[in-house]
Amino acid sequence: MRYFVVFLLALLSLSSFAQGTQTTPDKVSGIILNETTLQPIPGVSIININRVKGVVTDHKGAFSIEAQANDTLHVSLVGYQAVKVRVSNDWVKFKNVTKISLTERAYTLEEVIISKYNLTGYLQVDSRLAPVRENYRYSISGLPQGYEAGENSPSAYKRIVSSMFNPADLLHNTFGKKPAEMRRLKDMKKDDTVRNALSEKFDRETLAALLGVDKNEIAEILERCSYSEEFVRTANDLQIMDAISGCYEEYKALNRKK
Repeated sequence: MRYFVVFLLALLSLSSFAQGTQTTPDKVSGIILNETTLQPIPGVSIININRVKGVVTDHKGAFSIEAQANDTLHVSLVGYQAVKVRVSNDWVKFKNVTKISLTERAYTLEEVIISKYNLTGYLQVDSRLAPVRENYRYSISGLPQGYEAGENSPSAYKRIVSSMFNPADLLHNTFGKKPAEMRRLKDMKKDDTVRNALSEKFDRETLAALLGVDKNEIAEILERCSYSEEFVRTANDLQIMDAISGCYEEYKALNRKK
């Protein structure tokens, strides 16, 4: 009995020591300001690209996010130019409240000239005169479903067939070179702040930063995964992320079968 009591006290001591040595994750704080007016901007998305964690600024433009030195924060809001900010040692160590300025985007509306189609003003007539953009869906014998290939073109069917009959090699050129970046997709889908930020965006900037790819590469990835040009053009960043994630899971399944 005496030895049992000694053992129990030793176990409790070790447990207390372990709890005492646990450290909370480092965080950095800041305020997002309008570069022109110097007023705080609420609702700005701040995403730690390295840790795939996200927060949103409050009504005073303030935020606090988990980060360590040399992490990169992606700061973005619709209507403003997105910026990347590197977390410095002094920011983490001294808990400075750093001010970050965002610049409003300048949009210039182009002049619209209607000259090619002579519209009459009657819907039933004009609906036949206006061109209709069509996406073609190809049906391949022996397969249960069709596949979209965008507009009709000589290379569209060839692209679909090649992706069906040699999918592993085709996707390896896309995902095989960026395994670490693609593994982030699972973390991105878990963070509600990241998902909410992506659902409001269509510019692919935040998504490209998180995946470590160029914006043009995103369209190429989805093309290899048999998504139509219409989907790539109109989907929001969250839908694009989910599409790439699904395609990546298929790629991993194909690799496991080898």
